[in-house]
Formats: sequence, structure tokens, C-alpha cells
Amino acid sequence: MVTAAQHSGPGPDGTRVFPEGFLWGSATASYQIEGAVAEDGRTPSIWDTYARTPGRVRNGDTGDIATDHYHRWREDVALMAELGLGAYRFSLAWPRIQPTGRGPAAQRGLDFYRRLADELLDRGIQPVATLYHWDLPQELEDAGGWPERATAERLAEYAALAADALGDRVTTWTTLNEPWCSAFLGYGSGVHAPGRTDPVAALRAGHHLNLGHGLAVQALRDRLPATAQVSVTLNFHHVRPLTGSDADAEAVRRIDALANRFFTGPMLTGAYPEDLIKDTAALTDWSFVRDGDLGQIHQPLDFLGVNYYSPTLVSAADGSGVHTSDGHGNSDHSPWPGADTVAFHQPPGDTTAMGWAVDPAGLYELLRRLSADFPDTPLVITENGAAFDDYADPSGNVNDPARIAYVRGHLAAVHQAITDGADVRGYFLWSLLDNFEWAHGYSKRFGAVYVDYPTGTRIPKASARWYAEVARSGVLPGA
Repeated sequence: MVTAAQHSGPGPDGTRVFPEGFLWGSATASYQIEGAVAEDGRTPSIWDTYARTPGRVRNGDTGDIATDHYHRWREDVALMAELGLGAYRFSLAWPRIQPTGRGPAAQRGLDFYRRLADELLDRGIQPVATLYHWDLPQELEDAGGWPERATAERLAEYAALAADALGDRVTTWTTLNEPWCSAFLGYGSGVHAPGRTDPVAALRAGHHLNLGHGLAVQALRDRLPATAQVSVTLNFHHVRPLTGSDADAEAVRRIDALANRFFTGPMLTGAYPEDLIKDTAALTDWSFVRDGDLGQIHQPLDFLGVNYYSPTLVSAADGSGVHTSDGHGNSDHSPWPGADTVAFHQPPGDTTAMGWAVDPAGLYELLRRLSADFPDTPLVITENGAAFDDYADPSGNVNDPARIAYVRGHLAAVHQAITDGADVRGYFLWSLLDNFEWAHGYSKRFGAVYVDYPTGTRIPKASARWYAEVARSGVLPGA
């Protein structure tokens, strides 16, 4: 459970001491690691379908085997224990638990997560379960997917099944992971599953993801012990202007409305931003928002999950209509409905293998903003990490100093935010394992643990050992 703790300041030698009780963990997602896509009753998700569509995923890669976590979970939990993790954030595969997206649960699917949770608890590792990390049952997409209200209702039913089965083991829950990606990359630009390119469908999907979140929170609260914690994880865009011009400030406002306030507005304040509705008025009248929806969405949360990798740099557009520098993949269709007046730019500085700028200051600034905007909502970093071109050397070691520098810098930013008053209670490194990186297939390695895909062999990287010592001691060494 994520709890408040007394902060201890940095030491005189440049080390930074995190609060006692600060939660240290790592994270994964079901489709990225589990494999076993047709075992024990699991049916296809939208990502199974998308990955099998020629040209969608690099090298034609799929999650059919991934890292074979479904069969090697004991080995992976042993790795977590070896690395001294206090918590493990994983997602439940909806089509493994409820294969058609409707009706009773598949007990064989639930049994996998029961065994996983029991093993984590036996090792002293807190299980943190995410209900939805993008693997919508294909049957629900065939019925209309997230642009349809019924999908939000199905999410609540699925949440109830998961809580009934796992609530005696799992005490920390997340409803959605990065609903912006689900809505705007999945239904807007088409670079994520299900690969649709309709800006109005993307806006509708965003609303129904919000509604599904609120209904799922209520379903979880109805079934979990009063001590359980419920949250949502958002991938915040820390948006900066290219220049100090008024036009560039307007570009920041538009993207902030679509990327951030689209979700924090209804979830945390009970209203959509008025400027967002005006910005998209030429596309939709928002009649898909029904009376009572905002009250359903606005549910109390125990903490807010924050995913951050890199900042977003924008300006007023020059008329070219190019949106390919937003870091979310190339498409002829924009994931930013109503923002045709905005251009995206590559931020300066070093980059990761994803081409994303390394900018810990962005995380500090984001945490300070969220702390100011929502002072009564604790924060947890639910994803932060970097992909680099890792390889095993002839002696079998994987040295990744760039990842250590990335994580050190971002942890220093978190510590500084705590020192300056932000209520940040934990940090989850993305990712525990190298894995299927969505449309990039297996070409990008985010893991603290190297995976040799042909054999499945796991090799903790130098960054894993380094992070284990930070997690064990709660002390971030100086650079």
C-alpha cells in the first residue's frame, strides 16, 4: 500500500535520501510479456489483431510468445526478489480473464494471476494490478470498441470480476494505463491498436475511457476492502513552447487540453475544460457526454499514477501540417484533433533509442504542477525509463551506463520535487524486462533485465543491479 512518509533531505556528499516508506518497484504490461496468447481460454485482443496485420508492427513481430512470462513467471518473480523490489506493477489481460469481454470469468485465466500474486506476496513484493493496459478483447472492438458507451460498461463488469477474484491478495489497483494512447493513438493516428483514423471516434473513445474509469472505480470500491487503494495512470505531456510568443503559448494550451486536461478535468474536477470543447467544436458537439457522466467519472482516488519519459515541444504551425515530431510514431493522420494549428519539434539534448529527449527537469516541473493543481492527491511515478541499444558482451554481461544516468537524473528530479513539497510516494521503473514494444516490436529495449528472445534467457543489466541498491537503501548516490 502506498502511504505517506516523512521526508529525509539530501546528504552533504551529494547523495539524496528518499523518505522512509517510499515505494520502489518496476512495471510491465500483459501483452508485452506474457505470450501464451491462445492458452487456457484466452482469445485475441486488439493488439493480437493489429500485430498480425502486415505493415503495422516492425519486422512483423507479435506478442505471441513475447518474453514467455506466462510460463516463466516464477523465474521473473525470483528476479524481482533478487533485485529487492518492494512492488511490482503488472496488468491483467482482459481477454485472459473474460475472453469475449462479457459474461463470467475464465477461472484458468484468473488462476494465473492468483498464483502470480501469491508468489509476489510470499517474496514480500506488493502486487499492483492494472485492469486495462490496452489489450481490449477483439469481440468488443468488433462491437464498436471504445468509441461506444457499452465498452465502458463492460470495463466495469470486468473490474468486478477481477476484484472478486483477486481482492483478497491485491490491495492496490489501477483502472486504466495511459488512456490518451488508447484513444488518440488507437483511434486517431492509428499507430496503435485498433489502428483506426477517425478524429471524432478518438474523442468519443477518450470520453468512454473516462467513463469506464469512473464506473470501474465504483465497481472496485464496492468489492474491495476499505483499506484498498484505487488509482489511474496517465501519460502526462509536459508541454513547452518553442519560443515566448503568444502564438506558441496558444499551441501549448491546445495540446495541454487534449493530452492532459482531457483526463484530469473530468476525473479530478468533474468537468471537461471549456477550451477543449471549443477547440474541437468543428468536429463534434460532444453529445456523447450524457447527463450524469461527469459525476460517474469524478470518483475519489487514493493516488494519481504519473508516466513520464520526455517533454513535448510545440509551436504555432507553419501550414505544413506535419505532426511527426510528437514522439508517438509516424502517420498521415494526427492524434491531435482540433490542433491543426500546432507543430511539434524535437526537444534539444541527448536522446534515447526511441529518439526521445532526456530531460529530467521536465519531470520535476510536471510533479510541481500536478502538486499545485491537485494538492490533495498523492502522486506515484508509475512509469519512467528509457530504451537504449543494449547487448550482451562476450562475457555475458549487459552494461548500460546511459540507462543508469537516465534513471539517476530522473530520480534526482523526483527527490527535488519531494523536497519542494510534492507528495510523491513511489517510483516504478519501466520496465522490468525487455519486451514487445508495441509498434516497434522487439527492436527497442526498455528493460532493467535483458531478454535473449530466441532462448528467453534473462540477464540483469548493470542498471538493474544499480537500481536494486537504490531500492534497498533508499539512497540515490551522487553522479
